[in-house]
Amino acid sequence: MTPSLSDAILRGLQTHVGEERYRLLEEIGRGGMGVVYRAEDSVLGREVAVKAIDSGLPDEARITARLEHPGIVPVHDAGVLHDGRPFYAMKLVRGQRLDVWMEKETGLTARLSVFRRICEPVAFAHAHGVVHRDLKPANIMIASFGEVLVLDWGVASQPGAGTPGFMPPEREATPRADVFALGRILATLLPAKAPAALRSICAKAVDARADERYASPSDLAAEVDRYLAGEPVLAHRESLPERAARLASRHKTLLALIGAYVLMRTALIFFSWRP
Repeated sequence: MTPSLSDAILRGLQTHVGEERYRLLEEIGRGGMGVVYRAEDSVLGREVAVKAIDSGLPDEARITARLEHPGIVPVHDAGVLHDGRPFYAMKLVRGQRLDVWMEKETGLTARLSVFRRICEPVAFAHAHGVVHRDLKPANIMIASFGEVLVLDWGVASQPGAGTPGFMPPEREATPRADVFALGRILATLLPAKAPAALRSICAKAVDARADERYASPSDLAAEVDRYLAGEPVLAHRESLPERAARLASRHKTLLALIGAYVLMRTALIFFSWRP
């Protein structure tokens, strides 16, 4: 028969949280929801991020913990710090925020590839009934090995929350509200003279009429995929010159081979007719 644990041991296990397990090393972020620290996990011998909340059990911890996706930072633990503040521990992400990363990465293809990867965890969250509500470049992290992570899901439980400029006119927490914010993020990634097709994609994503936007982040990402593949996008009606330029760009290798062949044939004919 397995011996039962004493009440004292059980109490010891239940209170093995906060700074008894996590040694706070330095502050790495601060916002309206609380403070984030880099911390050492004494049990597993690793560094983690610990977010201390001013009051109440953090809804963000519950929301994030049930969203298991490579693009969403996993939650490891939750408890109470010695000063009474609730906290949760999560993976420590090393990298750059999107708004910092894009200052160095100027390639349009690389930027669009990152953007479509931002859409993936947001679409996953929507499939599980969660709307982010505060998507913006500062809440996107490009990790050291290229991982793209969407952070700060705590606002998802707060009606009317968000950041001006990334909030839709209707202020309602629907998937199309996140599509609006994604459209704003896409606009920040585009050059001043962006191709007309990309400008049309942005315009549709941030349409003031919610029902005129893309229905989901997946639909928006699919449009970006079509552009990257050299295909026509649904949001843009091409002119004939635009269509010709797109086809020429998409088939430039084939056109180059044809051009080289024609040039070679012309040269052979020219030299064969020389006296």
